[in-house]
Amino acid sequence: MLITETLRMALSSLGVNKLRSFLTMLGITIGVFSVIGVMTAVSALRSSIETGLSFLGSNMVQFAKYPTGITDGGADRRKYELRRNITLEQAQRYQRLMEAFTDVVCLKAFEQNSAPQAVYQNRKSTPGVLFGGSNENFLVANQYAIEIGRNITPEDVELGRPVIIIGQDLVKKLFPSESPLDKLIKISGRTYTVIGTFTEKGSSFGQSQDEIAIVPITRFLSDFGANKYTVNIATQAPSQLLYNDTVDKGITAMRIVRGLKPEDENDFEIYSNDSLIAAFAKVADAVRAGAFVISAIALLAAGVGIMNIMLVSVTERTKEIGIRKSIGARKFNILMQFLIEAVAISLAGGVLGILLGVSGGNALALALKASIVFPWDWAALGLIVCSVIGIGFGFYPAWKAAGLDPIEALRYE
Repeated sequence: MLITETLRMALSSLGVNKLRSFLTMLGITIGVFSVIGVMTAVSALRSSIETGLSFLGSNMVQFAKYPTGITDGGADRRKYELRRNITLEQAQRYQRLMEAFTDVVCLKAFEQNSAPQAVYQNRKSTPGVLFGGSNENFLVANQYAIEIGRNITPEDVELGRPVIIIGQDLVKKLFPSESPLDKLIKISGRTYTVIGTFTEKGSSFGQSQDEIAIVPITRFLSDFGANKYTVNIATQAPSQLLYNDTVDKGITAMRIVRGLKPEDENDFEIYSNDSLIAAFAKVADAVRAGAFVISAIALLAAGVGIMNIMLVSVTERTKEIGIRKSIGARKFNILMQFLIEAVAISLAGGVLGILLGVSGGNALALALKASIVFPWDWAALGLIVCSVIGIGFGFYPAWKAAGLDPIEALRYE
């Protein structure tokens, strides 16, 4: 018999019991869906995170009171709340100490405990504007650019001028048909003069980066109380080669301004783009491992289901096997037919699982405003695994069918 004829007979046999074949295939689909869905979502989120960590620019290291990933409540938050705030005086002293090693030291403090709203005449922005104070290096440290107007200057910071730069979301809502420059807007009850606008930046992690307003950090802390805020310090190394050296010098400078003794531990956090990506990678790896274990169990159960159904099929088709052998079918033909049936069920379930997994994973990614991806490597691996399951769990029933004695098979009722 030709292999094409064997393939045709195998597929037609599956078509006779459509519901049984579908239910058997469903086990494979669930196992593949779980792993492909998770891998697709994680890959999409990782890609989005790696491109979206733009609040720290190139070769940047940041010093802060709180580490990343601390929630609003709980024991962890309380532990870090007991730390002293990084004051503006400490940050400015740090900036002076680092003058010989870098030109870019960004000081920034943001409103975290309320939902600021920008107001111009009778127009209002959506509550929750990212509002804070910084210095002239905010653009470089956070990868923003000026659309129109000018940047904050050292003189603005030194004199604490009531000036502000706003993002494109605020421009569209407050100034839909006029220039925002030199207009007076109110945020949190304070009035500022618009001196510039940021270029549009889009969203990151589902949050708009254009709903932002920045004033000189001295003015921000003067208006809202310096004792209520901690200052974050971002420092840019002159080059990648000098990055580690700059980090070491930055740590030393921070320990000096914080008044720490040699035996004291750091009472501040250090992080960079790489450290944040690495932290996410650890979480992603744990999620992948969990998905892999769950999928492995599901696929093992599905493989056992394939073996069980194929054994039932061999029993039901014993007389058919006897007839085929009596008219010249060889053991190899019978073996191949049943193996093809098992692999076809497994691969069909795998393909359906991949399609559902990619769709589900990307649906989650879109909901979180991450980019769409197709995990070709995991899809290919999924098809290979499904083929192995079909062959591994289908071989014994196929071998049993191929080994039937034609005389005994013809007698079977």
